[in-house]
Amino acid sequence: MQEAPGLDITSFLNLMVVLIPFLLISAVFSRVTILELSVPTSAADGAVSDVRELSLEIIVRENGFELGNGRTIQAAIPKKDGAYDLKRLSAMLISVKNSYPEKEEATVLLEPNIEYNYLVQVMDIVRGVELPGEDGNAPRRRVLFPSISIGDAP
Repeated sequence: MQEAPGLDITSFLNLMVVLIPFLLISAVFSRVTILELSVPTSAADGAVSDVRELSLEIIVRENGFELGNGRTIQAAIPKKDGAYDLKRLSAMLISVKNSYPEKEEATVLLEPNIEYNYLVQVMDIVRGVELPGEDGNAPRRRVLFPSISIGDAP
């Protein structure tokens, strides 16, 4: 009587010995971050809008930033040495917040070829800034416009 040949699983076990640690190591570097965004709403829903109400828009263009009020461009911040001037944007947003302390909404608009990294940097600045601490204390965070909408630049 002849024995049936056994199933050789050595190569399969070798594959698992290599594959399982690789999958476990690479899983550590995967991270999901969720940014909460709001969708812009129109004033056509029956609510009467105040004419003095600010509609803050930060437009990210290839040549720099533009700050608008929803109808016109109020300020332009050109690139400085080929890079976006994030410090000047931050200073202007602090000034706007000082003028409109109750305002919490802002819209970030991007041109089509702007890198995602710049969107995230601008959103971080629009949301809040780090201010130096007083008398050597730790820096404090000032919330500017936490409710952000994003869209395409006109």
